[in-house]
Amino acid sequence: MLDKSRHSVMLEMRRKLFGYACALSRDISSAEDLYQDTLLRAMSARSAPVDKVAYRVWMFRIMRNLWIDGLRAEGRLPEFDDSTEIDDLSATRGDDLVVNALAVRQAFQRLSKAHRDILALVDICGFSYADAAEMLEVPTGTIMSRISRARTALTRLMQDEVKVISLPLRRVQRKLGDKR
Repeated sequence: MLDKSRHSVMLEMRRKLFGYACALSRDISSAEDLYQDTLLRAMSARSAPVDKVAYRVWMFRIMRNLWIDGLRAEGRLPEFDDSTEIDDLSATRGDDLVVNALAVRQAFQRLSKAHRDILALVDICGFSYADAAEMLEVPTGTIMSRISRARTALTRLMQDEVKVISLPLRRVQRKLGDKR
């Protein structure tokens, strides 16, 4: 792939690549480091896939491998950190979209590493099952069953979160028959 076209493909996928870094590392600072390390590794590679789809898969595989190498170097697996900060949401309205986004984010963070990884590849980054299978070096059927289990786990966690989310006062009043 020519350097100019390689650069344009990198620009096209930068948001999804950074999103994947955030999903893997669960920390913006670590995600930025992982993203930069991935770009450096890709730009310094002697050869890269010529096909655009193969190049994209190759980039995400570099990121995932760097992340796994980092975990191995630290001798740990990521642990669930329940201290989700909601200060970033204080400036926004408390509408359903914000509440739902927060609930999804919290539930996503509570998933296992494997479930977060597959959901990030397929649902967040938009990889096809075949591309994800190639990246993770497993059969496509394995990807299909993993994504199904991950979505089921996320759904269960979201159902657990629902009991925390309260209805807006107008809806509660209507349910109770109060017609103010």
